[in-house]
Amino acid sequence: MKKIVVKFGGSNLRRPEDIDRVVHVVQTYNRPLVLVVSAFFGITNALVDCVQAAREGAGTMSALAESQDYTLALRALKKQILEANIADPALRARTEAALNARLDQLTRFLTGIHYIGDVPDFVNDVILSYGERLSSLLLTDVLQSRGIAAREALPEDIGLLTDGVFGNAACDFDASTGPVSQALAGDGVVVVPGFYGVSRDGKSTLFGRGGSDYSAASIARCIGAESLDVWKDVDGFLSADPGAVDAPHSIAKLHYLEAAELSYFGAKILHPRTVEPLFDQAIPIRILNITKPELGLHPFTVIDAERTVTHDVVKSVSSSDDVAILKLHGPGVGFKPGILAEVTTTLDRHGINIKSVLTAQTAINVLLARGHLEAAYEALMEHHLAGVVEVSRNDAVAIVAVVGDGVLDASNVGSAIASRALSAALAGGVRVTLAAAGASEVAAYMLVDRDDRRLALRLIHDEFFARPG
Repeated sequence: MKKIVVKFGGSNLRRPEDIDRVVHVVQTYNRPLVLVVSAFFGITNALVDCVQAAREGAGTMSALAESQDYTLALRALKKQILEANIADPALRARTEAALNARLDQLTRFLTGIHYIGDVPDFVNDVILSYGERLSSLLLTDVLQSRGIAAREALPEDIGLLTDGVFGNAACDFDASTGPVSQALAGDGVVVVPGFYGVSRDGKSTLFGRGGSDYSAASIARCIGAESLDVWKDVDGFLSADPGAVDAPHSIAKLHYLEAAELSYFGAKILHPRTVEPLFDQAIPIRILNITKPELGLHPFTVIDAERTVTHDVVKSVSSSDDVAILKLHGPGVGFKPGILAEVTTTLDRHGINIKSVLTAQTAINVLLARGHLEAAYEALMEHHLAGVVEVSRNDAVAIVAVVGDGVLDASNVGSAIASRALSAALAGGVRVTLAAAGASEVAAYMLVDRDDRRLALRLIHDEFFARPG
């Protein structure tokens, strides 16, 4: 029997009592599973802040004390979770000792920052992986205390190898598939911390922020899983953010490409890279809601290779304000050969990812994450690109996308999908900066003033989903 890979994210692990829900889900499956777990909600962000504070104050007693205070707070939190979830005093004491041993390791890494006065990439990655390492150990012992045969398996022990890129690694499937499949074989439940793998020389390398979904998908591919089940606290993918529109619809079926584009354009159900390992493997992703235990293993959204074009084409409208525009001005930048290659090479050298590029004769618009805008601007200003007379930047924008199979060639529904979305936004007074269609066969998007993001989302959602009368 093929195993199911089951992913529990930080939204499932906010409070000590949330562990009960996870245990109930595992019991409901009543079959061998591979569980991939994230850090408890907020832990990774706190570790990021802790590393940053240590970097800025390296060598000072106050920064060292702050690091020590944080690990003490983590010890108190884990003890509280243990007391709420493990009744047996002996098992609880054993688990607390194991957790403290890992926290001792974390403390040594944080202390080391103060001695060397820097945070090397490999140290940063191993520190940030500790949220998941603590979750997997704790959950394994809780499951055992409830009579479930469970064991923990760390990525370094099962051979989940990466390309060695710190901060944003990719799984090396050729090297990982055999060892991972063998290590995770057998009955029972295996608990694996998400978010990281290991390089060929044994160093922890993160799969990027939110990368536990990618971890789970990579493991699912390695073992040829029956499915990847992702447990959330919402009803799967929706037609829009429920905080921005009234009564959005749940989406029962999505193609891999649609799910990837929705995630890329701001839907927070999956990490955008989750579908990468599964795209050509016919392994479905199922999204389930942990807050509705009465529904059992009923998925709200199933993502697979089946393509479906709905009557009005658009399945969802997604948005994000994590975007900025870097614009290169010049009378011939769109015509002069080599400029775009220089831009991409320069930004790549500085570790800056490009979201999209839109070109014209007199301007090249480069879309980036907001947090990369200043570094990208400085890098290009230092490079002095020939033919570029000005470089400007704008982070007061947001991206809004319509996603659905058939968006690219849906002229048979009255008018082009992108035109309908743009017209609806403009008619409602949305300030549109840029619009693009054709780059993806399942998505079209526009850049709007950041203050108009929610308005644009609502207007476009009404255009495609509002019912007459």
